[in-house]
Amino acid sequence: MPSITIIGAGPGGHIAAFEAARRGADVTLIEKEHVGGTCLNSGCIPTKTIKASADALENAHRLAEFGITQTEGDEARFRADMAAVVARKERVRQVLCGGLEKTCKSLNVRLLRGAAELGPDKTVIVRNEDGVEEIKSDSIILATGSCTVDLPSLPIDHEYIINSDDALNLDHVPESMVIVGGGVIGCELAFIYRAFGSAVTVVQGMDRLLPLPSVDVEMSRLLQREAKKRRIKLELGKTVKSAEVRDGKVVCELGPSPFLEGATGPDSTVVTDMVLVAVGRKPNNDGLKLAEAGVEVDGRGWIKADAGMRTSVEGIYAIGDALGPARVMLAHVASAEGLCAVANCFGENRELDYNVIPAGIFTSPEIGTVGLSEEEAVKQGFEVRSQIFQFRELGKAQAQAELPGMFKLICEKTSGRILGVHIAGAHATDLIAEAALAMEKGLTAADLAHTIHAHPTLAEGLYEVSEGWLRAS
Repeated sequence: MPSITIIGAGPGGHIAAFEAARRGADVTLIEKEHVGGTCLNSGCIPTKTIKASADALENAHRLAEFGITQTEGDEARFRADMAAVVARKERVRQVLCGGLEKTCKSLNVRLLRGAAELGPDKTVIVRNEDGVEEIKSDSIILATGSCTVDLPSLPIDHEYIINSDDALNLDHVPESMVIVGGGVIGCELAFIYRAFGSAVTVVQGMDRLLPLPSVDVEMSRLLQREAKKRRIKLELGKTVKSAEVRDGKVVCELGPSPFLEGATGPDSTVVTDMVLVAVGRKPNNDGLKLAEAGVEVDGRGWIKADAGMRTSVEGIYAIGDALGPARVMLAHVASAEGLCAVANCFGENRELDYNVIPAGIFTSPEIGTVGLSEEEAVKQGFEVRSQIFQFRELGKAQAQAELPGMFKLICEKTSGRILGVHIAGAHATDLIAEAALAMEKGLTAADLAHTIHAHPTLAEGLYEVSEGWLRAS
């Protein structure tokens, strides 16, 4: 059986390690920080744990809407205790990290702590407090992930100007916060901290929130309306030119975005308690010595690999965020890439199909997407017709007072084949799974419409939008 060394124990690395071990390989998993990587320690899970606290606080403030009233003289008031919120987040993180470490032991995966670098002839050199160790194996999988980007104009001091990692460990709720970047991370944190009580301003260089090709414009418009309802201020088509700390405040100078054609308008000043920079990621490859090992990277340092995760060096594979935005930088994609790489370590010739990948955005309301946006579908030459069904038309949504949202179905006009599904609303990130399965199996709007959905459920929205598409035909 082969020996496989995996560098990085994030969602790609540890899934690859477990799969390789179950197939009988001799597996070494190297991690310099925490098992679980960014996703478990400073990304997906911590963010969603803190969002659960924000959701609980919002629901507490809505109790009267559900007929729950306080007894006379009861002056209970609800607020975010950030020490308790962060402590809960840490408990969840530690439980899950511990579970991964136990799985390593049960599968005889050797978990080695330390900083890794590539040596000659598929050798990995690991340095830690115990010294230096060289590991030679048949295959190497690089799962080194990504890290936050620092902007020269917004130097992170971790107190007044913070990054997304810092935002998950704040000991207080700032009275005001400017979030630089209206992508997934920026939007999620904007809704979280607004729920906690911050006056939030989002500065986005493009003309809409979530300006991603895979996110349909209708979803961005809905999210912008909901942001304004929550009094989140949006500065679209703007960038922060500079930020300076003065007398315990951050003075931000805003101007027209150089990234948006035709952006105009005067410069303006925003004074805030804290600036959160959420503008992207960069490769986490420092010290890995990729060039010396012959592993090719692109101009920004992301590792190049084919659809089978093979790099330019035979026997060395790369997965996850290390591949950069040319692929899909999501935890579940990294896991799928890890399984693909392991299969090829065992002599298979597997390639990953990126055409049907669901994604979840944990804003308020949530957004779930799979497949093409309407703009992408038209750009790719499809003749399409789309259909929208509003959340508020569902009995379950009315019963739960979860009214904002929509289902959008994009199909090939003649065949009805599903090209994309976009959902905004309560539990959208769970509801999207049915649409992903439908697309994976090549189903049509008729197939969805002819599937009986339980009542009353939010999933009925998929039936309703597909039935509406058929009626419009």
